[in-house]
Amino acid sequence: MSNLGKPAAPTPPSGGLFHIRQAFTGALNPALTPRSYPASGLVKRVLLASPRGYCAGVERAVETVKRALALYGAPVYVRKQIVHNSHVVRELEADGAVFVDSVHDVPEGSPVVFSAHGVAPAVRDAADERRLTSIDATCPLVTKVHTQARRYAEQGYRIVLIGHAKHEEVEGTTGEAPEAIVLVQSAEEAEHVELSGHRLAYITQTTLSVDETREIIDVLRRRFPHIEGPAREDICYATSNRQWAVKELLGEVDLLLVVGSRNSSNSLRLVEVAHAAGVAAHLVDDASEIDDGWLSGVSVVGVTSGASAPERLVSGVCDWFRERGVHDIEEFRSAYEDVVFRLPVELRRAERSAA
Repeated sequence: MSNLGKPAAPTPPSGGLFHIRQAFTGALNPALTPRSYPASGLVKRVLLASPRGYCAGVERAVETVKRALALYGAPVYVRKQIVHNSHVVRELEADGAVFVDSVHDVPEGSPVVFSAHGVAPAVRDAADERRLTSIDATCPLVTKVHTQARRYAEQGYRIVLIGHAKHEEVEGTTGEAPEAIVLVQSAEEAEHVELSGHRLAYITQTTLSVDETREIIDVLRRRFPHIEGPAREDICYATSNRQWAVKELLGEVDLLLVVGSRNSSNSLRLVEVAHAAGVAAHLVDDASEIDDGWLSGVSVVGVTSGASAPERLVSGVCDWFRERGVHDIEEFRSAYEDVVFRLPVELRRAERSAA
């Protein structure tokens, strides 16, 4: 049974371990020379949650697009946003990536990258029909959920998919077994969902709230005691670890800033974690979106970032505070994740052939 109350250890495909170092060895960056900005009210300190920012799946997906551009030249087409961060998408567009909603928007015979959120089998089939050179940048942890869906469906299970409607990951997973899967988005929906048959199972989107997912699973297990679940939880290590890091930080801060785009599920969940604990929190795409009004009566600000947000955006937030006279900026915990996923096999083979 899944233990959703503790930070998740990195998953087996990487062979990596999650390490927490309690002692911090120094400030994140040297203080910049103050500019002529007004002081930001009562803010005296900024604490940085750790771990934060890029996860292994995002690193892999972004690097896949860059390497595909180097291999094939521009344009390289990408179905949907490669990851849910507007800055990353704009940077890749500047390098020659073209983001499309459908493989039918890609010229026949062209290279196309599938995003980290995964695609349904029908998308792969459509790409093959158009003779596209497909490169699958689906996060391996999302692929694991797809595999579970197929296996459960092949064995005749009725499958509850815990997730958010219209999220690309949910659409891709549902496409693996559309006749067998029913979507449940909340504990309330779990209370009313009708499931028939003796073989029932649940799987989850990888970027959900740990606490809300636990509540939904508890309801399903109470209503359907024989329902089965994955041997290892589906919420990814990065999502769990970032939520856990925020929970540890909340007791020390008056306000939390989450750096991430508004379509980033895991970033939104970090804001919800703070709100659930009664701490004010705001999602910002970058430092330009910080509102001075949020800082009224605030002494300590916490900063974290979603799994698809580059660390330079967090540095930009730190610089924003330094420019306003706040120089006590440090890690609340010094932690790191050493999970690494190999690049997609299609890309590695193409690179070897071109060498």
